[in-house]
Amino acid sequence: MGVSVCLVGTILLLSRVFDGVSDMLFGFVLDKTRSKHGKARSWVLWMTLPFGLSAVALFLLPPGMSTVAQGIYIFVTYNLVNTVVYTALNISYNTLLALMTRDQNERSKISMLRMGISPIMNMIVTALTLPFVRMLGGTQQAWVMVTSVYAVVAMIMLYCTFRFTRERVNITEVVKEDTSIPLIVRVKALFRNEYWAIVMLTWASLAVYQTIIGVDLPYYCQYILGNAEYMGVISISEKLPMIIIILFILPFVVPKFGNRNTALAGALLVALGHALILVNPENLNLAIASAIIKSIGSAPIYGVIFSMLADTIEFGQWKTHIRMEGLTNSAASFGSKAGAGFASAAVGFYLQSAGYNGMLAEQSTVATGAISKLFLFAPIAVWLFIALLLWFYKLDKKYATIVEELKQREAEGHF
Repeated sequence: MGVSVCLVGTILLLSRVFDGVSDMLFGFVLDKTRSKHGKARSWVLWMTLPFGLSAVALFLLPPGMSTVAQGIYIFVTYNLVNTVVYTALNISYNTLLALMTRDQNERSKISMLRMGISPIMNMIVTALTLPFVRMLGGTQQAWVMVTSVYAVVAMIMLYCTFRFTRERVNITEVVKEDTSIPLIVRVKALFRNEYWAIVMLTWASLAVYQTIIGVDLPYYCQYILGNAEYMGVISISEKLPMIIIILFILPFVVPKFGNRNTALAGALLVALGHALILVNPENLNLAIASAIIKSIGSAPIYGVIFSMLADTIEFGQWKTHIRMEGLTNSAASFGSKAGAGFASAAVGFYLQSAGYNGMLAEQSTVATGAISKLFLFAPIAVWLFIALLLWFYKLDKKYATIVEELKQREAEGHF
């Protein structure tokens, strides 16, 4: 549509602020939701049609508008689909895990299934979108048509999510909850939950890692390995083993060793995998081997992170006598987005301070050195920090006792 990249970048930056605020507000709203369909399932149903319509609306920018009008239209439609509708959908979807079951193994298996299939679909959509758009002419109408197809598929799957799930952890049927507790009181109670803080910081650290790799890998392949197209094979090497392990190995390993122990061992393996490439940073085969090791090591934490987050809800209820499924998930989501935003800004500032200029065919020695150091050392620091966080996560040992005590409390009519 010929819209200025600077204008779009400004809109995305401003939208991050609204997105973080909407996360917290919706978590509060979700905790107060009462309907015949439950809490999270209700919002999945209510947001299904708005999601499809708003996603298509984003691409329906009328031609011939002034720059100001274009900016307003993009800002409104982007925030409608992303900050409002998708926020409600995603947080409800995450929260549903805690409402379907209290059993740790069941939660872990559901989380693994989600995190195993999600990257598969991500790769399929990424691979097919541009070819579909080009096949249909590469015009704005082509984008509208492709997005409409995706929207229809998404709405069908969202309705299936609503239709074929049940909220079995419905505590309000036996305990009358005080829904008048102010947001500030709930937030204070949330930050008294040390295990939630650990999981939130872990999720934020994963977002930092993904941002660093996502931003720096293309530069590393181009300027250090010597070919930007190497990014494809390295990305596949870091994704494919992870998917296989999450779907076919973790369901047998996690019940035996627990969420925390499996994830901690994996985090240390990822740090080791990153350290491997230090032997020869310019060797493609070593970079691929490193990516495979990282993929194996990262599989556990990606597979169980949402199960661990759901478990912190029970601990929070046990410790504070306030149950907050929505706010627990939304505040953690806000933390991950803040981590990604911080990492994006930090990486950009770091590369700019080193003199990187994307318009130059050849980069300075200082710039290429900065690219190399960022790719080689920052991920090791992030994963060692994740390992440190997981070391202090002791909830797995306490969880069964906590759930039994909660059931006894609830049978007596209180949280």
